[in-house]
Amino acid sequence: MDDPVREITDIVLRLTQGSPKTQAQTINQYFTPNASFTHPFCRTGSFEGSRWLIHAIFRWYKIMSPRVKAQVNGIGTITPQPQIKYTYDEANLILYVSISQIFAIWFVPFHRSPVTLTTKLQLTRKPTSTRLATNKLYIQSQEDLYQVDQFVRFFAPWGVGDAVVYLWHFIATIGCVVLSIIFAPFTRLEERYAEGRVGRVEEVFMKGVEGIEERRLTDGAERRAAEGLQEVAEGVRRRLERDEAERRELEGMERAGVSSAGSLWSDGSRVGSRDCDALQQFGNMQVVT
Repeated sequence: MDDPVREITDIVLRLTQGSPKTQAQTINQYFTPNASFTHPFCRTGSFEGSRWLIHAIFRWYKIMSPRVKAQVNGIGTITPQPQIKYTYDEANLILYVSISQIFAIWFVPFHRSPVTLTTKLQLTRKPTSTRLATNKLYIQSQEDLYQVDQFVRFFAPWGVGDAVVYLWHFIATIGCVVLSIIFAPFTRLEERYAEGRVGRVEEVFMKGVEGIEERRLTDGAERRAAEGLQEVAEGVRRRLERDEAERRELEGMERAGVSSAGSLWSDGSRVGSRDCDALQQFGNMQVVT
């Protein structure tokens, strides 16, 4: 791809609505040989030749539903093309594509699944051999993201999956309300702790909670990075201590040198004074004949 935002609509249509030959050509043209595909029901991983698995997945997609139509979000009418919305993170080469479609498995009686998904495409640059296009973009990974009430429609159509998910959502919401009331004292404790209005016991308890959360949040790479920074800081501290000790040692040696020089000067002065006195006495002597 030279311009992902401009080309992505055509790519999606060729993958979902094109003939099997067009679909295969599109995968070969826009996916890297080690591209990965992730879906709620399948995953390929990334390795040399993994694109072959993507071919198989899309072929089965076309076998189950040779014709895919799209539903415009919020209106409910059928259009010959999917409604596609996209957001492009150019700095990280990530393209988010929102698609609404109707998927109908022809050999399952009355099956009809109108679904909405967001596809995350991780792009990568792969220079070509031509001089005119030396920095094309290819799809490194495709991840199809569905809300729970969307992907259950594939195996529980006719509103059955929706009813189960909505019932679960309702039960979970009621549970959140009840538990928030039961644990309201903890919420008030959190607020007092944030404002610094807690006693010693409450402070110890909240610090323990924070310690548990901190260990879990900084687990893995973040924790290792923190430990690395701590080692660097410790090394800097030890270096400063050595420099300080060396500085003090030099200052002590300088003071000792000044003291020794002063002592030598004093001793030399006393010797010189005695010599002067002797010369003076010698000068005062009279020769008697």
